[in-house]
Amino acid sequence: MKKICLIFGGKSSEHEVSLRSASAILSGIDTAKYETVLLGITKDGKWYVYEGDPAKIKDGSWIYDSENLTKATLSPAFGEKALILADGRKIAVDVMYPAVHGENCEDGRLQGLFELVGIPFVGPGSLASAVCMDKSVTKSILNEINIPQAKAIVVNDFSRENGYKDAFVWAEKVGYPIFVKPTSAGSSVGSAKVSSKEELATALDNALVYGGKALIEEYIKGREIEVAVLGNDDLTVSACGEIDPGFEFYDYDTKYKNDTASYYIPARLSAETSEKIRTYAEKIYKTLGCRGLSRVDFFVTDSEEIFFNEINTLPGFTSISMYPKLMMHEGMSFTELITSLVELAK
Repeated sequence: MKKICLIFGGKSSEHEVSLRSASAILSGIDTAKYETVLLGITKDGKWYVYEGDPAKIKDGSWIYDSENLTKATLSPAFGEKALILADGRKIAVDVMYPAVHGENCEDGRLQGLFELVGIPFVGPGSLASAVCMDKSVTKSILNEINIPQAKAIVVNDFSRENGYKDAFVWAEKVGYPIFVKPTSAGSSVGSAKVSSKEELATALDNALVYGGKALIEEYIKGREIEVAVLGNDDLTVSACGEIDPGFEFYDYDTKYKNDTASYYIPARLSAETSEKIRTYAEKIYKTLGCRGLSRVDFFVTDSEEIFFNEINTLPGFTSISMYPKLMMHEGMSFTELITSLVELAK
């Protein structure tokens, strides 16, 4: 029986989202095939093997269950594939399953550690993860293969020292409203729609908290369309899914706190546009070197003009997350999806 190490939490602004994803994934693991070890990462980056009640993961109370927490780390011996615990135990594992999101988690750092010690893991490798996490790098690469995208400019701490002069000039040229977002944060953390020069500096200050680099994009008035991709060589590309946030845009609160969003699978698009989006999604996935899974997001205008938005290499697996919804629409059960991801690990 394979032993999976399910990793949750993380030193990330998306810590709480990870707990929900991990809880859902745990409920879908085929216990006849796999044994699961739970490895939690706290908000300050400490690693613990958790051997208590799995129900405590979702609400974060696992961290207070001290009797069932043991500090742990990965064995540095290449190919040993084991967790070393502070109490002297060593737990062999076959596959690492990172149910983590955001910085220090899906940005290639965790994946690089797995590669360094020679242990298979679910999801893209360190390079693809790092490239996809940084939206400015992603956009630069995809521009080279003519993927349609919103106009954008990168702003960093040097720009702040200069009073954001370049940002103000660019925004006036493109015209308001515009969007400001961190280049390396997910779940719309730190993102804002900006309608005036007066709002821009504040939005940039807020976005630069998350990694010191932000993206300003032209506003694309359109529907939010998402495509799930599964596989290494032979890919399954899902139907297009559509999100109607019920608010002006699909921000963190709309995703995880409010119950306003509506979901349409398949999306309310023409067959021709849907197929074009799916073709773009596959091309993007392959070009960026992804494997295992990713969710590719687009905007589509009323005239069905397509714009790539972003790619997420470890998409959410919560009860409202689009990735599992899309793959289940393709005929896979939630448990079959989890099994496929484990077997695709490398």
